[in-house]
Amino acid sequence: MNSDTNQADQKKIIHRLRRTEGQIRGVQKMIEENKECLDIITQLSAVRSSIDRVMGIIVAENLKDCFENPQKDIQEQSEKIDQAIKMIIKK
Repeated sequence: MNSDTNQADQKKIIHRLRRTEGQIRGVQKMIEENKECLDIITQLSAVRSSIDRVMGIIVAENLKDCFENPQKDIQEQSEKIDQAIKMIIKK
């Protein structure tokens, strides 16, 4: 993650990851309790959505940083933007 990301953004991301961690623990408990497959899959889908959201936030912050604080080396700037775009497309 970019070192310039402000602390408020980092706290939001950490909070979201902790919530996701709780969801994963919930899924583990559901499996231990032999809950219905559909219920487990529904929760796993929510976990995946949460992680996708965190990834999107991080990539967006890095893109924002690229535009707000451009590199002196245009080639390096272009590479950073291309890398961010590839991460978005890869999703």
